[in-house]
Amino acid sequence: MAQVLRLAFQRSFIALLGLCSSAQAANLQGRVLDSSTTPIAGAILTLSNANGLSISSYSDELGHWQLQAPNLNGELLLRARAPRFADISRQLQLSNEELQYFDLSLTPHASATAEALSLTASAHAATINWQDTETELAFKSQCLFCHQIGNAWTRKVLPPEAWQTIIRRMEGYGSLITGAEKDKIRDTLARSFQQLEQAKSQSGQAHAELAKARFTEWAFGGGINYVHDIELGADGRFYGVDMGADLLWIIDPASGQIEQRAFPPGELPLGGMFSGGVAPLGTFAAHRGPHSIIEGPEQRMYMTCSLSGEICIFDPHSGEFEFVPVGGDGIYPHTLRFDAQGVLWFTLALSNQIGRMDPAEGRVTLTQLPANGFWRRMTDVMLPAILKVSSWFGKRDLYLYLSHHKMSGQGYKIFNLPYGLDINPLDGSVWYSKLYADKIGRIDPLTLEVSEYETPFHGPRRLRFAADGTLWIPAFRDGVLMAFDSTRREFSANYPLPLLNPDEYEMPYALNVHPRTQEVWITGNMSDRILRFSPQTKRFVAYPSPTRTTFSRDVIFTPAGNVCTSNSNLPASAIEGGRPKIFCIEPDAYPAEIATVHTSGND
Repeated sequence: MAQVLRLAFQRSFIALLGLCSSAQAANLQGRVLDSSTTPIAGAILTLSNANGLSISSYSDELGHWQLQAPNLNGELLLRARAPRFADISRQLQLSNEELQYFDLSLTPHASATAEALSLTASAHAATINWQDTETELAFKSQCLFCHQIGNAWTRKVLPPEAWQTIIRRMEGYGSLITGAEKDKIRDTLARSFQQLEQAKSQSGQAHAELAKARFTEWAFGGGINYVHDIELGADGRFYGVDMGADLLWIIDPASGQIEQRAFPPGELPLGGMFSGGVAPLGTFAAHRGPHSIIEGPEQRMYMTCSLSGEICIFDPHSGEFEFVPVGGDGIYPHTLRFDAQGVLWFTLALSNQIGRMDPAEGRVTLTQLPANGFWRRMTDVMLPAILKVSSWFGKRDLYLYLSHHKMSGQGYKIFNLPYGLDINPLDGSVWYSKLYADKIGRIDPLTLEVSEYETPFHGPRRLRFAADGTLWIPAFRDGVLMAFDSTRREFSANYPLPLLNPDEYEMPYALNVHPRTQEVWITGNMSDRILRFSPQTKRFVAYPSPTRTTFSRDVIFTPAGNVCTSNSNLPASAIEGGRPKIFCIEPDAYPAEIATVHTSGND
């Protein structure tokens, strides 16, 4: 019965997001041209309402575009945006689905400064003049894991003492840098962000596939909300975990209704196990800090509550929460997945462990992973005591002074940081990544035997399996897509991610493999793009985000094949519009050829 209900909900969701006839559907077409009437390919056309719903499409090589927007009518804003051109917008009043046509003429930016302001963070980050490679690598690893560097919030011209304060705050969040690295990063950032015009123009290719795509965004919450991962429930609603406010956001894409459910704090202190921290963990309005989410048995939502060291469970039917402590010395449960037997597996990022829970029993067992060296072993042994002692002395970040990452000169390398996790579809084995140790590992689900393999590139993050057993891994620090043959136990290929300028770099946080096409979808978090990779053709397609400052997390797919994730830059205030978003890409929403109703219209 549960499966029948799920299929019914999924079919309803497909219909709601598909190209169905609707009395409330905006139906627009037109062309995007420059001042000399030359077509502009890859322009982004966005139609939005005041409630935070926006739907976008892209122009083709002839400048033609079409935009069918279910559930949008009334007073709307139409915006056209393209690289090297200034945005234009117009107010519309739409009351029915009658086709309307608009020619839109774009003009170049009025100045070099105006163009520089429009560039993605990757262009500005490329202007940072690092004096040595080790400091640059520490910066990429430790300063880019929760937000962009180079967006409007982070490329400000500041004196060294201001950067010192910012870096100190980031250390409180978990940036593990040595004293020498801290001084170098401070001075380099103060020196580098002096002139916006230093950023080079970008020349990203407008792929032909863009004209077929539709991009839907739901904005909600405010600048203080930190919505990490999302899940699509069997009821057709999105569930997003707000790590900074202990909230579960529930968004109905059909009605646009937005709900929020607060996690009960219980007797936990603010910050949970990290209550000794000053900022920003200590200033989060969070006791549990929900991080990742996945739907489990009986359509319940299972979440890792990272700050409190729990598996948190929400029942959409009753509205009740349940909390299962991971126990032992487990610290910071992170990514979670169910295997084919319904067993829940999850990484524990700060205690170098993998957790296992049978939902029927509600009992958690922990498997300790290889320490990989003396300093990392010290972390595994000492960290639980350090966090406990720090909590006794209030919000003073005492754990930073008790940690050995500075004294040892190792910085972030004192951690293994088990991070991403997935289940091999061929044999049910459990695979994980170690972000700071540059390793992936395998656990036999029956014997719990552990094997680890060194990655050819740095920063393996949220990995996923293809149906043939290929394990796809994003190298966060190096901007490379890695392929691992899980049968032969060897890396089979590596693909550098495409850049908007040869001087730039990309920071892929997560990826997922499309269940139908087996294409790999990757978050490009420095360039406001989602990347699509075909293993058959070895070709990337880039989908520019309509929203600037896009920092995406785990990637999921809808039954219709849409690609969805969250925009959770920290803080959300830095996102264009100042609010977190859930967004979906519908790759084949429109036919390859746009049949325009006429070729002249309004401009």
